[in-house]
This record gives sequence, structure tokens and C-alpha cells, in this order.
Amino acid sequence: MGILFGKDRWLKIKETHRAWWAGQLERPLIVYRTEDGDPGRPEPKTPFHFFMGNYDFSISADAIADRWHWEVSKQRFYGDAFPMTWLNFGPGVAAAFMGAKVTPAEWTTWFHPPRELPITELHFEYDADNPWWLRVQEVARAFVKRFEGDAQIGMTDLGGNLDMLSTFRPAERLLLDLIDHPEDVKRCLWEAHELWHRYYTELNAILQPVNPGYSAWDGTFCPEMYYMLQCDFCYMISPEMFDEFVRPELEATCRRLTYSMYHLDGIGQLPHVPSLLSLERLDGIQWVMGEGEPRKKDWLDLLLRIRGGGKKLWLSSLLGIQILDRLADRLGSLKGCVYHVTEGEPKEKVLAAIKKYVKG
Repeated sequence: MGILFGKDRWLKIKETHRAWWAGQLERPLIVYRTEDGDPGRPEPKTPFHFFMGNYDFSISADAIADRWHWEVSKQRFYGDAFPMTWLNFGPGVAAAFMGAKVTPAEWTTWFHPPRELPITELHFEYDADNPWWLRVQEVARAFVKRFEGDAQIGMTDLGGNLDMLSTFRPAERLLLDLIDHPEDVKRCLWEAHELWHRYYTELNAILQPVNPGYSAWDGTFCPEMYYMLQCDFCYMISPEMFDEFVRPELEATCRRLTYSMYHLDGIGQLPHVPSLLSLERLDGIQWVMGEGEPRKKDWLDLLLRIRGGGKKLWLSSLLGIQILDRLADRLGSLKGCVYHVTEGEPKEKVLAAIKKYVKG
């Protein structure tokens, strides 16, 4: 049976998302998948690991791709959803490509410095023979071969630039480096910046042109080069430091991509919203309230501020499907919003929202 998503549906997805990114779609995107379908074949013997670093290198990339193909074959698609998977080797895996040690865990992947060096002695260079870089490329090729364009294959989570640097200079050390050795921090950031884009380009060379489009770990489809950018480390720094150390690299990356969003994770990042809104080439913002914050709070004022600032809005089940009605009442339109059903919400409520806002 395989993946139940024909060429006509893919054509519609590409047309709809192209219009959304261009600001020509007057409605929101609502992405809703269920996993209640029949793959039409027996379950593969290879176990499923959400984080692919948990697969021993002795397990072939083809076996991993076949298992993930079976998982996608269970999916059914509603609204603006489409078949997708992604190369999930952990948040910030580019640090591994640059020499960090990798410690896989069931629900995440940890990266640690191979040895601690002062920031003045730290340098990043491309290593074509890095085992993790070779592994990700190997799995990418296997996915392309197995899916044959039937599903979107998302870019691996390369990570945020300052976040990657903090792998090699753990938090408190890097915080001091910002004060004591600002020029060396910037040097390392731009070395990492060039490597990040090299990894991105070389992986896309494997994924394209078979891949239907571009996507990242957040699951948003884009017909042109796209990524969800982030800097979780900036939770701990002032707006002034953000503008000095984070913003220039974000601006440069936005210029090198066709479309981009920013992963605004937690209330500690709220002081940086004005700077983010002023980034002309940044297209949108994903708000995640972070651990410890009330799930029932709708953050409506913040969302209105982001949308009023001209940025697209990435929303999820953390806010609840009812946020669409509240935003529509205040904005008059949900143009520029995308809602991903990421947690268990009542199916009838999601389908009602799809009927109201997508099918009209």
C-alpha cells in the first residue's frame, strides 16, 4: 500500500505553500497528521528510534530508511499536511561534525567537547572524514532512495550558531568569553557559520532534486531554501549582547536562505523580540513558551505583536487549536499563520478548524 499521497495532492501542497510564503494566501495553513493508517506490509524488524543516533553504526542506513518509510506509511493527512520525515540526529548535530563527542539517549542526543580548550585556541575546520558527518550523509542517501520523492525529507537539526559554540565552551565559560574574549568568540562564530552553510548545502545536494521541497526539524514545507533558525543560548544574555554576537550571524544566514523562521524558545528570549522583528529578511517566528510556563495561557499579546511586526507565526498544540479563533477575532485574518497539530488534540475540534479556515 505504501504512502497514500498522490502527485495531485503534492502539486496542491506545493502551490498552497508557495502562495503562503509569498504572502498571497489569505488563509492559515493547518497541518494535521494521524498515525492510524495501514502500511500494507509487515512491520520491519529494525526497531524505531526517533533519534537516529541510537542506531548503532552496524545497522545499515537502508534498514533505517525502510523502518522510517513504514512509519510514514501509517500516516494520514488532513488540511495542509503532507508526508514527511527528517534526519533526526539530535539538536545541534553540526557540533558533532566539528568534532564534539556524541552521547545518544532515548529522547535526545547530547554533545560534549572532546577536550576543553580556551576560546583563544579553539578553531573549527571542515572534516570530510568525520564519522557522524559521513553517517548523516549515508542515511540521507538511503532515505532519498527509499522514499523516491513520495515524502518530504527534512534537513537534520544543524543547530544554532552560538549554541554549537557552547558545546565546546559550556555555558558559564562561554558567558565569560563574551566579556573577556569577544573577538575570539566572533571569530569562532564565523568559522562555524561557514561550516553550517557548507553542511546545509552539501546535504541538500543529496536531498535535491528528488525531495519535493525544503523543510527542517519543525516540519514546515517550503518550495525554496528554508530553515528554522535558533539561539537557545541567548536566554542567558542581554539584548545588547544579542545584537553584538547573535544578530549579525542571523542576518547573514537569512540572506543566504530564501526563507527563514526563528525558534523563540522560552520567556528568557522575550527581550530579544524587538531585535528579531527588525530583521528584514527573517520571515517568521515560532513561539514555544518553554518548560514551567502554563500551557493554558494563550500568549495572545505576544502573538499579536509578532504578527503586527510583519512576521509569520508558527503555532502548535502547545497553544491549543482555539488560539486560531482568538487571533482571527483580533487580526481579522489568519493570513501568515501556520498551525501544527503536535500533541493530542480532539480530532473533531481539529477537523472543525480545518473546515472553517482551510476548506472555508
